Amino acid sequence: MQGTTAMQWFETPLGERVLREEAAMATFALEDVFGFELLQLGTWGPTRHLLAAARTQHTTLLAPELEAAAVTLCAPLTSLPFASDSIDAVVLAHTLELVEDPYAVLREAERVLCAEGCLLIWGFNPWSGWGVRHSFARHMRRRDFPPQVRRLLSERRLRDWVSLLDFEISSVHGYLGSLPLAGRLIESPGREMEFKPRPALMAGAYLLKARKRVQTLTLVRPRRRARGRVLVPAAEPTTKVGS
Repeated sequence: MQGTTAMQWFETPLGERVLREEAAMATFALEDVFGFELLQLGTWGPTRHLLAAARTQHTTLLAPELEAAAVTLCAPLTSLPFASDSIDAVVLAHTLELVEDPYAVLREAERVLCAEGCLLIWGFNPWSGWGVRHSFARHMRRRDFPPQVRRLLSERRLRDWVSLLDFEISSVHGYLGSLPLAGRLIESPGREMEFKPRPALMAGAYLLKARKRVQTLTLVRPRRRARGRVLVPAAEPTTKVGS
């Protein structure tokens, strides 16, 4: 997914801002994500920068091709070499925007996630200035903006998809300004950088966090056949006739 042009873009002020805010977003979102295995599907930026904040015991970066040394496993994103219900968390850092069949990738991520497993999806807001610039670049047949992004998926569409796959949405937070401009994180006294998530609709990008619902079995007892009521005729009253 990452070509030379894309890597050069991440070295520009605008690309560096995206990476900074997404790294801060990962730290914010992964605070309560624990377990053994966290799996990132596909590469974005300098490969493992989002995994630095992981609190799981192990992290794996899987990509269709060995695009960088940091990739630990190569496999198709629609056919993962993991058993069902075996992964504690899955990271999709703009992955659904880069692939041909995003729903198939999402469905495969749901398969490998264990019950209560965490799903993290980064995406650009198509209704922001980032979306306008993306559409303009496609219309004018220029280089993709952001690099190699096939399509932008709205937060609403992703909500529908994850709901169909029986996920429960935990939160949706926005980041980046609504216009694709370079900038810095907010500096605050006593701290190097401070990151403040914003409403998704007012941001250039968003992070959707969801949990896989636990499937419970409900035992249905067979209905007993109703017995027919047996009507006992009442004894006829007797009338004593005096002699």
